[in-house]
Amino acid sequence: MLLNSSNIIILCAFAFYMVVMILIGVYYSKSTKNNEDYFLGGRNLGGWTAALSAEASDMSGWLLMGLPGSIYLAGTGQVWIAIGLFIGTVLNWFLVSARLRKYTIVSGNSLTIPSFFDNRFRSRGALKVVSAVIITIFFAVYTASAFSSGAKLFATLFGNEENYSQIYFIGLIIATVVILIYTFMGGFRAVCTTDFIQGMLMLVAFLTVPIIAYGILTYSNSYSGALMQNGVADPGNFLNLFYENGEPISATSVISSLAWGLGYFGMPHILVRFMAIKNHSEVKKSRKVAITWVGMAFIASILVGLFGRAFLTTTLDSTTSETVFIRMIQQVFNGNGVLIFIGGIFLCGILAAIMSTADSQLLVTASAISEDMYKGVIKKNASEKSSLNVGRIAVAVIAVIAFVIAINPESSIMALVSDAWAGFGAAFGPVVLLALFWKRSNAAGAMTGMISGAATVIIWDYIPLVNGATLGSATGLYSLAVGFPIALILMVIVSLCTKKPSNEIVREFELVKEVNV
Repeated sequence: MLLNSSNIIILCAFAFYMVVMILIGVYYSKSTKNNEDYFLGGRNLGGWTAALSAEASDMSGWLLMGLPGSIYLAGTGQVWIAIGLFIGTVLNWFLVSARLRKYTIVSGNSLTIPSFFDNRFRSRGALKVVSAVIITIFFAVYTASAFSSGAKLFATLFGNEENYSQIYFIGLIIATVVILIYTFMGGFRAVCTTDFIQGMLMLVAFLTVPIIAYGILTYSNSYSGALMQNGVADPGNFLNLFYENGEPISATSVISSLAWGLGYFGMPHILVRFMAIKNHSEVKKSRKVAITWVGMAFIASILVGLFGRAFLTTTLDSTTSETVFIRMIQQVFNGNGVLIFIGGIFLCGILAAIMSTADSQLLVTASAISEDMYKGVIKKNASEKSSLNVGRIAVAVIAVIAFVIAINPESSIMALVSDAWAGFGAAFGPVVLLALFWKRSNAAGAMTGMISGAATVIIWDYIPLVNGATLGSATGLYSLAVGFPIALILMVIVSLCTKKPSNEIVREFELVKEVNV
């Protein structure tokens, strides 16, 4: 490890930040007495906390590392992903948030998404088990992307070419342990409080660094001139929304990028924030805060990639491009100890993005195993204490699995996130929308949609069916763009071809429109 004076100062900033996160976990551990406290915070989230927690847990290291890295390499054509995600965020808050919150209260006070599916369709545990298994599989991969982000942060800051893998491994251990401690102890309230702090820190860091970098860059040079000096042959194409890697962007690429927005309807770690908001007026407040935060964050992420390509004095390749924001901070805040410490705080913004996602994913996975599989199926008369203990053990087990998945230093953050995002979006997105807005939907349709969505993504991304290549590689089409409509169509068809929902289910559906909770 390279422990010069600059790195010692940065380590001090990191240590301070991590201690604060752990202390928050200790504080909330005292008020966590049952599953509703641990997994849903007693349904008492305020608007600001709910909004920033939902968005910070969503964006992860992907926003600060994956997206800027893609734009750094390929240009503005990569922005279509951000456009799709922004549209998805807006639709999710306007269509899903308030109705899901009310429906989960009316339908058996559901504490988790699997429980909501089971209560909504009266599936007698079947939907609960299947959805819990899907959550466990895809969140292990998603959490691994966050752990990998943290490890890459440490390896970039404190390693070199000779010891990169070793420092990556040490960083992976540190990131895993710290996230595990405060999630294990404090549960949902600790996660949401830390997410609030992390969301604010992420935004400040993200807005400040590219603006300063651009000011330094254009003080003595033109932006287009700096791009050309750093290997961009045609700055016009690099800045063109319809070009990618210097070539006209394909319709398939645009469709695939926009399809990312569909994933929001099926993200358990975001949906559970909607369920935890304390009243309807706070939902409206959260909606405004969340959409504003996301819009600003995406703009900043895009600017990091665009400005980083011109600003950095070292050229990054496909294996290092995801560190563009880290290297911008290092280059901007390079001087005396005060500047380096400020840079260290901004680097904590990257750590914040990583931790805010991993903790949420661990908690949702633990709730699926404890509340839906253990208490819901295996031992229905389990006490609150034993169920809570199973949840905490599940947090540790999933963290270990994610650690193993992320152990390869060459793993791509973007690829890991892409796979998990598609899996959740295709498996749960159509089911959530039809459960909330179509009273004719039933358990058979929901089961078919859920399984077909997950299976389509797995087959599309992992099974080599075309001359040794997967369908995703052969077509260039994102699996979510295929899995979501297949799941939606099959759920509609099977629901119409099977028994109508009972009068009890229909009355409950209508009641959601009337109640004001």
